[in-house]
Amino acid sequence: MARYTGPKTKIARKFGEAIYGADKVLSKKNYPPGQHGLSRRKKTSEYGTQLREKQKAKYTYGVLERQFRNLFEKAQRSKGITGEVLLQLLESRLDNTVFRLGLAPTRDAARQLVSHRHIVVDGKVVNIPSYTVKSGQLIGVRERSKSLEVITNALSGFNHSKYPWMEWDPATLSGKLLHLPERADIPENIKEQLIVELYSK
Repeated sequence: MARYTGPKTKIARKFGEAIYGADKVLSKKNYPPGQHGLSRRKKTSEYGTQLREKQKAKYTYGVLERQFRNLFEKAQRSKGITGEVLLQLLESRLDNTVFRLGLAPTRDAARQLVSHRHIVVDGKVVNIPSYTVKSGQLIGVRERSKSLEVITNALSGFNHSKYPWMEWDPATLSGKLLHLPERADIPENIKEQLIVELYSK
């Protein structure tokens, strides 16, 4: 299954943000990677700014170009503001939902849990990370996987109340997608309008 497997700190430094979670290197090297990272750079063009925002969104959610374009086209066909709908589609991916529920420390770890058949949707095992979770669906951990160290460690001290569009049941290690998140509730620092402008050219 294709995904980005390169150095994550390099990507985080490129955008100047910890898009993969806490990154200690950023506090020491808060400038782009490469031998010219510290030197003055040319002003980024409008196209460059838009492309950078799209790349940031792709790396943040772990989606490759073809998948991302397909999601954008689906967002365009949907009712509502295209940029917001795009983020909602990214948020409703199964791997991202598992991450938001606190079952995994990162989206990569969540993707692995899904691929290795540790996650169930409405009681049935789903091993497709890009599966779109719908409102009302119950996401849980497979019975024999509930004692996995990666899951118990991730859940330890996790604050489930920070995502108001989700409901969590600690007794069953399962959560429900109550509704799609509003843009104001999505914590990612992504300027989705720039992505819309890029694809609209």
